[in-house]
Amino acid sequence: MSGARTQEDGAPRQKRGVLRQESGVPRRKGTGAPEGHKIVLASASPRRRELLLQAGIRAEVIPSHKEEKSAAKTPAGLVKALSRTKARDIASGQAPGVVVIGADTVVVRDGEILGKPRDAEDAVRTLRSLSGRTHQVYTGVTMILCGAREVTFAVRTDVSVYPLTEEEIRAYVESGDPMDKAGSYGIQGPFGAYIRGIRGEYTNVVGLPLGRTVQELKKLLAEDGN
Repeated sequence: MSGARTQEDGAPRQKRGVLRQESGVPRRKGTGAPEGHKIVLASASPRRRELLLQAGIRAEVIPSHKEEKSAAKTPAGLVKALSRTKARDIASGQAPGVVVIGADTVVVRDGEILGKPRDAEDAVRTLRSLSGRTHQVYTGVTMILCGAREVTFAVRTDVSVYPLTEEEIRAYVESGDPMDKAGSYGIQGPFGAYIRGIRGEYTNVVGLPLGRTVQELKKLLAEDGN
């Protein structure tokens, strides 16, 4: 689900198809955003970029194309490992003092990791399996202060879905919204009408646990005397 379509009021509109964005952190009161550091997001997810904007963090987007593989045995271990791979890949080409953020999100049902759907029928099967049940969303985040240190963590959110009719499932799949999302749905879009409730951080389901990310970023820079 790898991140929110809703943008904060006043956020500058970005041209579609442009991956490299203006970097840096704007000086804005009332947010937890740090000042004076270039921030790089190692992900092409527009949802993650927009979540960072909500916290006043304008990141340069440089997606990692490193092969995503890990021998991790648990969902939390997997997303931490993959976020670390992405962040280190991009950090290797950055100057000291730049902060690189990598993230990876998976949806888990009964211990099975549900990736992005292969096709429309795969999305239908996945949504049938989520109907009327509770599943988990894990997002791993790695932040690297280039030339200094890194931090990695994972956040879990439980998501309960109302029972879905076959017509509702197929109508949602036909909208095209599920096709680029782990678990075949986006909580911030039309599928939000079928969410009974969540336990944990909402933005984690969107693709980036924003509150935890901002707090960890503040600690990372504080340790560096910034």
